[in-house]
Amino acid sequence: MIPDFQKIMLPFLTILGDGEEHTTVETNQKLASLFGLTDEEQNAFLPSGVAKTFPNRVAWAKSHFKMAGLLENTKRSSFRITEQGKKILSENHAEINLRILKTIPSYVERTGRTKDDESLIEIDNALITETPEEILESNYLKIRKNLSQELLLKIKGCTPAFFENLVVELLVKMGYGGSIKDAGKSIGKSGDEGIDGIIKEDKLGLDVIYIQAKRWEGSVGRPEIQKFIGALAGQGAKKGVFITTSRYTPDAREYHPKNDTKIVLIDGEQLAELMIDFNLAVSISTTFEIKKIDNDYFGDE
Repeated sequence: MIPDFQKIMLPFLTILGDGEEHTTVETNQKLASLFGLTDEEQNAFLPSGVAKTFPNRVAWAKSHFKMAGLLENTKRSSFRITEQGKKILSENHAEINLRILKTIPSYVERTGRTKDDESLIEIDNALITETPEEILESNYLKIRKNLSQELLLKIKGCTPAFFENLVVELLVKMGYGGSIKDAGKSIGKSGDEGIDGIIKEDKLGLDVIYIQAKRWEGSVGRPEIQKFIGALAGQGAKKGVFITTSRYTPDAREYHPKNDTKIVLIDGEQLAELMIDFNLAVSISTTFEIKKIDNDYFGDE
């Protein structure tokens, strides 16, 4: 299990206790070994996929140490313990956490918090186990989940024709079909054979993808998938996308045709996620920019 950034603090400072210069890569490797992390845990990413969880937590432990004056950078990605750090280490704390750091005047000054703010200390020490990025991403995912559910409710209230056009518009935004105008001409041209639309696979129209778009409430089972594959065969088609506002049963997802027909199943949750990713029926409410120090500007080696 990946430790939170506060649990990393004491082992981190202990590694620096020899007074020698240490690098980020070396320290991360030693800490990963100390905590017995598997390769999978060491390479696990934050929900955004931008940064790895464990190195991110180590980096935040280091950041708090710098604000407390417990370590200093010697050059880019290299650092060593300070006299203040040695002093804290010599006190033989059972653990080093935010409560310990808040006893250091320089840390209190740099974080803009008062030493007598006991309620805040209790909240920080008891509840904060995630780094700021993790807290931000966790709340972002909650907002996204709520938006996804709202979208799905809206979609289920639309007419079948509106839903079919929504699906085509989404596929165009994903890079299929060229223009909305060209893609829209295909709707309804296939007759009532289990196919609701046809869209170009690429902008040149070298191949086509057949679509079935159903606003269902119950789960879609294997028989419906088999019917769709049969409809594709009737058109001489090899590629199809089945999109529903509900979900698929396990046997529907596990079913694979014996011929070379390829189909993609998209359920309601995936549909809403794709609409958010490709900005269909949603608009940007607020934008935050997360910035970091540009070490090249300062000429760090």
